[in-house]
Amino acid sequence: MSKFDVIVLGSGPGGYVTAIRASQLGFKTAIVEKENLGGVCLNWGCIPTKALLKSAQVFEYLQHAGDYGLKAEGVDKDFGAVIKRSRGVADGMSKGVQFLMKKNKIEVINGFGTLKPGKKLSVKDKDGKETEYSADHIIIATGARSRELPSLPQDGKKIIGYREAMTLDEQPKKMVVVGSGAIGIEFAYFYNSMGTEVTVVEYLPNIVPVEDEDVSKQLERSFKKAGVKIMTSSEVTKVDTSGEGVKATVKTSKGEEVLEADILLSAVGIKSNIENIGLENVGITTDRDKILVNDFYQTNIPGYYAIGDVTPGQALAHVASAEGILCVEKIAGMHVEALDYGNIPGCTYCMPEIASVGLTEKQAKEKGFDIKVGKFPFSASGKAKASGNSDGFVKVIFDAKYGEWLGCHMIGAGVTDMIAEAVVARKLETTGHEVLKAVHPHPTMSEAVMEAVAAAYDEVIHL
Repeated sequence: MSKFDVIVLGSGPGGYVTAIRASQLGFKTAIVEKENLGGVCLNWGCIPTKALLKSAQVFEYLQHAGDYGLKAEGVDKDFGAVIKRSRGVADGMSKGVQFLMKKNKIEVINGFGTLKPGKKLSVKDKDGKETEYSADHIIIATGARSRELPSLPQDGKKIIGYREAMTLDEQPKKMVVVGSGAIGIEFAYFYNSMGTEVTVVEYLPNIVPVEDEDVSKQLERSFKKAGVKIMTSSEVTKVDTSGEGVKATVKTSKGEEVLEADILLSAVGIKSNIENIGLENVGITTDRDKILVNDFYQTNIPGYYAIGDVTPGQALAHVASAEGILCVEKIAGMHVEALDYGNIPGCTYCMPEIASVGLTEKQAKEKGFDIKVGKFPFSASGKAKASGNSDGFVKVIFDAKYGEWLGCHMIGAGVTDMIAEAVVARKLETTGHEVLKAVHPHPTMSEAVMEAVAAAYDEVIHL
């Protein structure tokens, strides 16, 4: 039996980052993966979707070349080539993780891992051969998959999840997207930009329902302007796949409506991968599809830990990475602080992009804060106007009493690269006045943050 200090089960952005940090700290480390190194994020999620979205963005630019005084005639897309480019980007990233494993002397074990009592792990390879390994510390990082609703059973052909949406052989003429979280919205943007007729069905009153209401309304306006049909407060009750395409029955406030399309994409959230990995064998406690852990990711059984989408925190790649690093640093005896889940940024990479951190205006009011709210539209930004992307705004929320930065919400071009300013400032307990006095470069999109803060304190110049 091979013995390690640390074994990580799963090689997504939680798992492989955890393994690298463990190795850096001097632990003899192994990682177990049943598919491709990098997990969903690198192979089927964050990275290849961004490649698809970039193709869509370039295609949109070319179609609107005239807006920039340029001529681009006969512009068309090759859907197969767009998908191929996305897969190439994903493959390159997965090879990059393979390199990092070698560089950090981490043993990669291919196969399906099952937890055993006594800090052991059994791994079955593709030929069915089982090998047992042991470690002082076993970290579960098995991630999640597309959640299936009983009314939307995925068949991989007409009712699909995100994996199939990334690798379709042909571009559908019509598509229904059920769910308007980040996954649903990004695919709705991509397929609409490529020329597919897209309808988004959302059960709640607003699309991107976790975002500030102003952001949701702005995205709905932008999407409708781009030709996407939006149905909120609506529910798909049944789907008929017996004909050529799909017929989705949608229950709305005005009654039932039947949508016809080639394909229905189910993007109604994710399901943790906690089945068949041996949690019951070991006695690890779970609740509502999540493994219960303490502030440093220890389960109820000593020597077993869990990070990422299988735990109750936000199901985001950067959260999984941060949790894994914190977990192994605690194991190594370092002084570490528990992660602040109130200061985790969220990003959606449609066009316009969305980025946010902290409390929404509604949440701040519900918590009883006396607040100052500032908003700066990109229509008043010289850089946004010059770039031809003036949809959206930056919105900031401060506690009126102490100046604490409670929340920051952005929608516009490139805002996913701007939100880190608010994250760092909030981590450092920066006040609104300090942000105001930090000189921002002109002309940039980022100066809209300073302008929004100025608006909150009645000092705005350019409005």
